[in-house]
Amino acid sequence: MRTILVTGGTGLVGTALIKHLTEKHYKVIILTRSLKDKVATANVSYALWDVNNNSIDENAVTNADAIFHLAGAGVMDKKWTPEYKKVIEESRTKSSALLVNTLKRINHHVKVIVSSSAIGWYGPDIKPHHFFTEDEPADAAYLGKVCDAWEKSIGEASTLGIRVCKLRTGIVLSKKGGAYAEFRMPLKFGVASILGDGKQMVSWIHIDDLCKQFIFALENDHMEGSYNAVAPKPVNNKTLTLAIAKKVKGSFYIPLHVPTFVLKLMLGQRSIEILKSATVSAQKIQQQGYTFLYNDINTAVAAIENEA
Repeated sequence: MRTILVTGGTGLVGTALIKHLTEKHYKVIILTRSLKDKVATANVSYALWDVNNNSIDENAVTNADAIFHLAGAGVMDKKWTPEYKKVIEESRTKSSALLVNTLKRINHHVKVIVSSSAIGWYGPDIKPHHFFTEDEPADAAYLGKVCDAWEKSIGEASTLGIRVCKLRTGIVLSKKGGAYAEFRMPLKFGVASILGDGKQMVSWIHIDDLCKQFIFALENDHMEGSYNAVAPKPVNNKTLTLAIAKKVKGSFYIPLHVPTFVLKLMLGQRSIEILKSATVSAQKIQQQGYTFLYNDINTAVAAIENEA
């Protein structure tokens, strides 16, 4: 399977994933809403799709051996108004439906789809030392419902004889943006900002491990269904924040708790996810044979900060 069709290929994870794919000599076709400023290379090309108008370049699907489905509006990008909540869900379910319906309609040779999902599937921790596993039901809260609809929508491809693997991604750590940049930003002012009481567990993953897990799922035919894409050793928010602070500033920083009420005022409903403690297990993907590059937070932070 040498040609991979990628949705969400210009985002933080997508950009890193395409680099990993081309280093392994895969050819990549990126689905995009506009070809403006897109420059093709020997191994990377672009094709148009428009989820809102239900249109897609069918030739791109025809030429693909596999699909990596990462498309979806950023959960934390905007205030959770009713309108934006609808965008969050439909950007995932409608894009999945467009892919599946296209596969139903045309001749193709797609053998596998590896799709993003999220650990928003799980609710808050229910008891000490409990790790959420993939067989637990989706949480009844908003993000749990979104993840459930997301996984079901892309899971429809399995009715076509396509192997479908869904990676429930934790908090992705990367120097190039996302949550890590937010954790790091106050350190410019010498402040390590601990969110709330800092006791909430953060199930994280280094971006290189996430990219390698997508490729691992692609290349291992025995992988099907849902897998948690998190490191084996989750940490609480305080530990994560101080690990970054120590690496960046040495001992020259001030730990400062940001009160819960301030986060609620600033973020509204999004503060629920910031303050939620979710301890998620990596055991299932490890049992499939995946070996983590970064399984503890200090090693991961050191690798990120040592990047050029």
